[in-house]
Amino acid sequence: MNVRRSAAALAASAVLCVGAAPAALAAPSPSAPPAPVIPSGLFGKKDPTYDGVWRQSFALLAQHTVGVKPAKEAVDWLVGQQCANGGFASFRADAAAACDDKTMFDTNATAMAVQALKALGGQDAAVKKSVDWLKSVQNEDGGWAFVPGTPSEGNSTSIVISALAVAGEKPADVKSKAGKSAHEGLLAFQLGCAAEPASDRGAFGYQPAPDGKLPANADATAAAVLAGLGRGAVVSPAAADTPAAALACPATGAADPAAAAQGAAGYLAETLKKDGHLTAVTPGADQPTADTGNTADAVIALAAAGHQQSAAPALEWLKANSAEWAKDSPAALGTLVLAAHATGTDPKSFGGTDLVTALNATGPAPRTAQAEADKSKTSEKSDESQKSDSKVWWIVGAGLAAGMGIGVLLSGRRKKNQL
Repeated sequence: MNVRRSAAALAASAVLCVGAAPAALAAPSPSAPPAPVIPSGLFGKKDPTYDGVWRQSFALLAQHTVGVKPAKEAVDWLVGQQCANGGFASFRADAAAACDDKTMFDTNATAMAVQALKALGGQDAAVKKSVDWLKSVQNEDGGWAFVPGTPSEGNSTSIVISALAVAGEKPADVKSKAGKSAHEGLLAFQLGCAAEPASDRGAFGYQPAPDGKLPANADATAAAVLAGLGRGAVVSPAAADTPAAALACPATGAADPAAAAQGAAGYLAETLKKDGHLTAVTPGADQPTADTGNTADAVIALAAAGHQQSAAPALEWLKANSAEWAKDSPAALGTLVLAAHATGTDPKSFGGTDLVTALNATGPAPRTAQAEADKSKTSEKSDESQKSDSKVWWIVGAGLAAGMGIGVLLSGRRKKNQL
């Protein structure tokens, strides 16, 4: 998920650069603008410019999944990021200012916010507005782009379809003005039986290369598995478990999103066998390195497709190698919590890490934890009050006893005088 947001940030930067004036590009500002102030309701302490809504959505979704009741201010912050038209930007430093034609809307952030708000409940109006907005920015080919108005790509198309499914929509019925369905937009990114090398068959691509070839992309593939199955990021362990299989070739019958998802799962399982994890070449590097975020995505995707056995080695790799990657990162910790949930693993004992506690520590204290803290304070005050009351009653009691003693003496004197 971290990698997906990095790619999204690069895409956003590219769009901004295309529209920038030549003079601005030729004379960069002598100093970078100050990082936004981190709002009290937001998870994470790093610059939220490109991932504020994304990481907040994952944090809230993960908390809800494991039975933690998120802080009200955290939920309010997310709801407050929504624009009047239903869309979300990656982050709005001033949520009180109205969104306008300069607002860079983010389909990925909007889709994840839909999943989080739908899961939390009580946000039906906000969810509907976002769903309507997502439908309104569907491209003619049936797919979606990270930035509306740009060409469709496999990641965003998959993420939006998952959100639509979670919200109760039928992606097959969500069609563009040109009559292309969301599923048609998705399936256009799968490498089919004619793909070379054969090992790439079943995978999904991000976007075609300049030469027109569609390269396999593990991130897009993991997201496409969930989209093809009509699932969101929250996956419960499957009752039955079978090994993942390669894409069935030659293809028979009409294109089927569920079959495409199973073929994609087969590609992920086979790719994971090489190192036990996925790899990627980061910008500026010439050698691939371990891709922890996409490995976690792949585990969730395989679990959703009913292939927990195929996900097991990657899950063990994550337990041993994800701590540094996820440290203080709400999106990363949230993703690992969801990976643990999908595989029936205890998120409070994940390779020696309590993911839930670590996630909670990156944002406002959950309502359950806050309630316990308030209860503890109330109890302490009650104890002090009881002690104070005890002292008062001891003094009163002592006074009464003394008074009774005096009364007895006085009574005795009266009797003597009467005698």
